[in-house]
Amino acid sequence: MSAARIPPIQCLLTFEALARLRSVTQTAEELCVTPSAVSHRVKQLEQIIGTKLFGRADFSLTIEGNAYLAHVREGLAMLQKFPSSAAMPGKRKLRLAVTPTFARSILIPRLRQFTETYPEIDLTLQVSIPLLDVVAEDADLMIRFGTGRYSDVEHICLIKDDVTPLASPAFVRERGPFEVAQDLDGEALLRSPLEPWRTWFSARGLDWPEPIEGSQFNDVGLMCDGAAAGMGIALIRLKLAVPWLENGSLVRLGTSAVFGTNVPSPHAHYLCWRTGMMERWECVAFAEWLKKSIS
Repeated sequence: MSAARIPPIQCLLTFEALARLRSVTQTAEELCVTPSAVSHRVKQLEQIIGTKLFGRADFSLTIEGNAYLAHVREGLAMLQKFPSSAAMPGKRKLRLAVTPTFARSILIPRLRQFTETYPEIDLTLQVSIPLLDVVAEDADLMIRFGTGRYSDVEHICLIKDDVTPLASPAFVRERGPFEVAQDLDGEALLRSPLEPWRTWFSARGLDWPEPIEGSQFNDVGLMCDGAAAGMGIALIRLKLAVPWLENGSLVRLGTSAVFGTNVPSPHAHYLCWRTGMMERWECVAFAEWLKKSIS
């Protein structure tokens, strides 16, 4: 076989994972790619080697597929015996564009684990707020918060969250008690384009319009700081609010069915990348680590 006919490593990894898991969805999750990328890689591999590897819809292997799988696993095992420093001398650079409060509340508290596990990767963090067109240039991987309908990049969902109104303990003592949703009428509602109040209003049966007056923040962390300083009530994603909730600077408005329960945010955090980026082992390593660490 000529060098030009050696299949790409991502095709071999995909084939091995699909043969083991027998599920396109699980394979996509393990490799941090889209299901369509899994199908494309398997078809590409079958075209390169000139034989059909899977025979049925349940992903059972053909006779040729079984034989080829043994060779693939042997080859991958041999590659794994070589230390990364020998295969790729020097530090590997990985540039990550991350939204500010996700970095502060979720990523940074876990990041030491990644740097200790992968000392050969130099990670550069860059601030990015795609919903407001604040985008880091030339990032290898990007964390976006939004609907997940991204036509310009491949992506996987990292984390979904719930929203609930939060305020400082002093604000709740002075302005409460808050027992029903209508108790927010006339209160200072802090605003952010990243988390519109209409999500919570609608879930609570209120036909109130989106607030157009009051302090506005383009960063969730700054809005948390503003609420903690007594500026008003903020609608915050709970997983992002963990540092403020843990130190007691923010609290729920009450313990009723209205304020003690959460409303799912219509948006989520996604890990995004340009096509081909997951061929770099450091990108795959970070994506797999991040999914496991926040699951």
